[in-house]
Amino acid sequence: MWMQRIKSNLLRAFCALLGGITLIGLADLAFPPPLAKAYQISQVVLDHNEQPLRAFPLKDGRWRLKADLDKIDPAFIDALLAYEDERFYRHIGVDFQAITRASLSLVKAGRVVSGGSTITMQTARLLEPKQRNFSAKIQQAIRALQLEMRLSKREILELYLTLAPYGGNIEGVRSASWAYLGREPNVLTPDEIALLIALPQSPEARRPDLRPNAAIRARERVLKRLVTKRIITAERAVEAAQTQAPKRRDFPSFAWQASEEAQRRASALQPDIHTFLDIRLQTRLEDMAREAVSELGEKTQISAIVVDIKTRNVLASIGSAERNRAGGWLDLTNRHRSPGSTLKPFIYAMAFDEGLAAPSTQISDLPKRFKSYQPENFDRTFRGDVTISEALQHSLNVPAVQTLEAIGPSRFAASLGFAGAVPQLPQRADSDAGLALALGGVGLTVRDMALLYAALGGGGVAKPLNWIEADTTTQVREGETQTRFLSSQAAEKVINILKSAPTPQGRMPSALTKGAPQIAFKTGTSYGFRDAWAAGVSNGLAIVVWVGRADGAPRTGATGREAALPILFDAFDIASLTLRRRQEHMPVSDAEMTGSAPFTLANFEDQHQPPEILFPPDNSEIWQDEVGRGFTLSARGEGQLRWYVEGSPIPVNTYGDTVWTPKEEGFYTLEVVDKRGESRSSTVRITQHAQ
Repeated sequence: MWMQRIKSNLLRAFCALLGGITLIGLADLAFPPPLAKAYQISQVVLDHNEQPLRAFPLKDGRWRLKADLDKIDPAFIDALLAYEDERFYRHIGVDFQAITRASLSLVKAGRVVSGGSTITMQTARLLEPKQRNFSAKIQQAIRALQLEMRLSKREILELYLTLAPYGGNIEGVRSASWAYLGREPNVLTPDEIALLIALPQSPEARRPDLRPNAAIRARERVLKRLVTKRIITAERAVEAAQTQAPKRRDFPSFAWQASEEAQRRASALQPDIHTFLDIRLQTRLEDMAREAVSELGEKTQISAIVVDIKTRNVLASIGSAERNRAGGWLDLTNRHRSPGSTLKPFIYAMAFDEGLAAPSTQISDLPKRFKSYQPENFDRTFRGDVTISEALQHSLNVPAVQTLEAIGPSRFAASLGFAGAVPQLPQRADSDAGLALALGGVGLTVRDMALLYAALGGGGVAKPLNWIEADTTTQVREGETQTRFLSSQAAEKVINILKSAPTPQGRMPSALTKGAPQIAFKTGTSYGFRDAWAAGVSNGLAIVVWVGRADGAPRTGATGREAALPILFDAFDIASLTLRRRQEHMPVSDAEMTGSAPFTLANFEDQHQPPEILFPPDNSEIWQDEVGRGFTLSARGEGQLRWYVEGSPIPVNTYGDTVWTPKEEGFYTLEVVDKRGESRSSTVRITQHAQ
């Protein structure tokens, strides 16, 4: 009888437990934790080597960069857990042991000595902010249990480090590191670790940019606590406490328009957007464009694009030379413009494929009327009988129009669209207007021209341009294949013709310049001097340059040859050297960007050694005891040495010494370059004593 009662009691207890678990499960499903905020993340555009190009805030202006434990200094994680939640990996979201200890401390001291909130509970509060009271604490505890059932410990910790407030519109440790330290939190010093732990406790009262003294005091309290926890030594804590509070810094903003294009192509839920851009190439081309546009008129802009022919990856893209000029906020690589004569190579290539002509074919360059259309050459002179090669090299108009007539303008336009460069045709009904395609009577973008010239350099095969890694995945998934635009034979013939075209003034023919890239290029000037173009292929790259005004207004006398071609040649110099050094894992010096031929080893005995930095040594820390104090840089090397800090040249004083004056605390990369372009770099940290 008693056994039956025991079994009955056990059955009732089991049913009650099962019912309770079911009720909790149903309640959990009916009232799940609000995780929507976890997916509202600021996006960061990265270059091919994961260097940040540009960060984008949320729509409300907040910076909330997603945290990744693999990219955060482990010392910071250890210190954070020791300070905030030592039993994080052992409790279930609510640490009853910590709550008991906090309650006893409250009764004993009569005030709050330590808190009982776990990181999971704090994460719940960040997801669902409520007024701080006992009822809210109970709700946070319940939400914490729900989070522990749904997420791993790693995911909870990353979520907390993504949402933690750091003052103003800064949320998350990664955002705070960029805002206050100017870099990723992958390597942090003790003072930086302590500051990043202290700020979320009272972010507005301790903002280092607004209340530096309060930030320093809070940091010192954290440092003392970390000493008692044996995370850092007392000596290191004293040293860390002497550093000044950091100031607010700007988030990365390189490749402004190209980064917007990358974000447009990426998923809205993708926190880090990986592009094929090269930050060194991008920034050097941006500097070159700013310098060039300063000599071209107040409202003139430059846009350019660099494409790897083999992969069709976009390595650099300049939407505009300067954002403070008219149209500077627009991405002018994506605006339809008249391409002028830059389409002529493709007209002749199609003629080669159709068997209508060959490079040596004679064609007449004499006045000729095509119904109501009568083209004339740019210089208003005619040369009589010329070869197709000569007609292309000198960009003669009548032969190009005559060849297009034989091919058929509609067919030519369809071929461009089939290749992926869909032309914007003029809204006119008469068929004669179609022949104007030969001279730029159509709208195409810089991107379209880059696609076409990459196809020309890629054996006549046209492929879409790749901006982000997802582009290649999408093309494979959607079954996009390459398009045979031209035959490889026709493409090669055109390339050889363009290589022999007259070079711009001041440039020696590439065949006579040792080590210089041989460029197959074509220029173009639209009607009324509205657009100046230069496009070329060399060393596995296709580069297109456009010069003009964003509003399409004419620039009298500004031709593609005079305005755009020199920029194209400079771009090839920069790209060839930058990408060559990237392959060799070597830095590029600004001294190499002058357009001179690169140094080559003359013979086996010529064993040149790169310069050696004597001061400051690599990975060193320098104390700047007063603002404005400079440091004399020292290096040993051949010939005159030039110094750069973060890519900018450091001037020499009247005594011939290179004196560098850091403007603020932080990490800097110094680079010294010798006369041959060989370089060495040194990374140093500047620390200033608190005043």
